[in-house]
This record gives sequence, structure tokens and C-alpha cells, in this order.
Amino acid sequence: MELKPHTLSIIDKEINEVRTMVLTMGRNVEEQVLRAVEGVRTGNSVLLDEVRAKEKEINAEDRLIFERTVQIIARNAFAANDLRLVLASQQIATDLERVGDEAKKIAKAGLRLLGKQPTFAPGIELELITRSAADLLHTALDRYARLDDTDAAELLTRDQLTDRMFESILRELITYMMEDPRTISQSIELLFIAKALERVGDHAKNILEYVIYAVEGRDVRFPNSPGTPTFTT
Repeated sequence: MELKPHTLSIIDKEINEVRTMVLTMGRNVEEQVLRAVEGVRTGNSVLLDEVRAKEKEINAEDRLIFERTVQIIARNAFAANDLRLVLASQQIATDLERVGDEAKKIAKAGLRLLGKQPTFAPGIELELITRSAADLLHTALDRYARLDDTDAAELLTRDQLTDRMFESILRELITYMMEDPRTISQSIELLFIAKALERVGDHAKNILEYVIYAVEGRDVRFPNSPGTPTFTT
């Protein structure tokens, strides 16, 4: 299902400006996650420092989007579908800010990992969980850009795959720590990194849920709760 075009050109212009801001923020956050994992993989402390420092820019983008949405809501009388889109955009920006926080956590854990002695760590494969979380985030932002939730229900289940990958990594790290206590410190840092990637998937799922809300007016976060409001035009 796709959201109908807005009828008032001024409101349409203001909402599209916010959506552009959110999508720009989304691209920045996607890059942050990938750069953080690349820094861990290659042992590039300069890259990890850059990711950590840029988190302040992500926070500033979130504040700017919040202020802009407040201004738009205060200035206009919205139809229900327009208001849903503005509110969903602000919530998506909040989730993106939290993805930026997760990227910073990955960078900080990577820097700590580089400083560990001895400088060896368990051979945990982070590529699959990174790809799973990053792909879901990219897909969620694509659906938001197109305001299309036709396959959102199926996409929501992908987060479970990222969860299972994290659980597998957790079990593997526990095995490493039990068999070789020298790996405990490094294993804990890798666990922080894997958990951050699992949280990226969670936030991507949240974004998809807000796309459904914007398009259909359904809050799918609480499907079994009686009296869950549905906002329609």
C-alpha cells in the first residue's frame, strides 16, 4: 500500500523537507555502522576515532529534525495522513540517532580491543550479522523514502535472523572464554560489538513499523492489545 499524495502544496513541501532531512541522516548513519565495523575488521584506529567523533553530528541532525517537526505541527492544521507522516518521520529520526549511538559503541569497543594485550582475539565472524543488520536498515529507509509498506510484514521477520546470529555469536564466545581464559577480555569487547549490531536490526525494525503507521495508520507494535488506535483520514 502506498500513501496518497498530499493535496496542500505548502504542507507537502514542508513534509518533504523533513523527509529529506531524515533520509540524509539515514545515509550518514548507515555509513557510520559500516565504517565502524570496517575499523574493527582492519584494526584501523583512525577510522574508529572518526566514527566516534561523528556521533555528535548525528545527534545534532536528530535535534534539528525534532525542532523542524515541532514548527511544522504548530504552524499547520493537518489531515490525519499528513500528521502521521510528520510524527513517524520524527520517530524514525530518533531511531536513527540511536543507531548512531550503536555505531559509536562499536568504535569504542574496537579501540579497546586494539589496546588489549596480548593482541589476539577469538575468530568471531561479524560479516554476516553486519550484513543482516545493515541490509535491514537500508531496506527500511528505502521503504520510508517510497512510503511503501507492501512487504513490510515479511521484512519485519528479518530482525529475527539478526537476533539468531547474535545468539550464535554469544554461544561461540562463551565457548572461547570457557576453553581459554586469555580470550575473556577480547571476547567481551566482541560481544559488545555483536550486541550493537543486533540493536541496529531492532531499530531498523522500528523504522519499518513507523512506515506502516505512516501509510496505514496501524500501530503494529502492539498487535494483540485491545483498543489499539487506528488513525485514518
